[in-house]
Amino acid sequence: MHLCEVLLSVGDTSSALRTVSPNLGEGGEVTQNFAPILVRLKSRAQFLAVAKGASLGRGAVVVQMLPRQNGAPHLGEGFTATKKIGNAVVRNRAKRRLREAARALLPLHGLPGRDYVFIARMGADERPWARLLDDVGSALIGLAAGRDEPRPPRRPKGAPRKPAKLSAPRAPPAEPSSPDG
Repeated sequence: MHLCEVLLSVGDTSSALRTVSPNLGEGGEVTQNFAPILVRLKSRAQFLAVAKGASLGRGAVVVQMLPRQNGAPHLGEGFTATKKIGNAVVRNRAKRRLREAARALLPLHGLPGRDYVFIARMGADERPWARLLDDVGSALIGLAAGRDEPRPPRRPKGAPRKPAKLSAPRAPPAEPSSPDG
């Protein structure tokens, strides 16, 4: 079952403070769960701070997560797309699609008190909607479970790049032998 089928069974996902899904209480009565408030990340400093946290890439999206410093239970969300994926039209379309996917899935799978940054990868603007929802949902579930991708250590500024491989000197090519002897 795709995540989009689950979302269709949940109902309206357009409001920031909304009913996520009805649950049965202890006595069989229907109780309502309310999603946390979504707060938009806007400044470059916020994006750079979240980049230092956990990260998980799935298909057409990379999701980064960092616990909020102030301890507020809100969910922070930010969206970005690099120029590598295309011109402004393509980048904006990819970010719009990621915003809708996050609006639907972040209240369901996001951890309260965390900031999330969604980075569009190549093809995010053309990916089928069900697959994009699966990508975002599985990345959020993976981050919530603590399965982030380890990052290689960064090279300090000014440090030389990888040293050149030292190989044994090559022997000069052998002279072709003549049939005379």
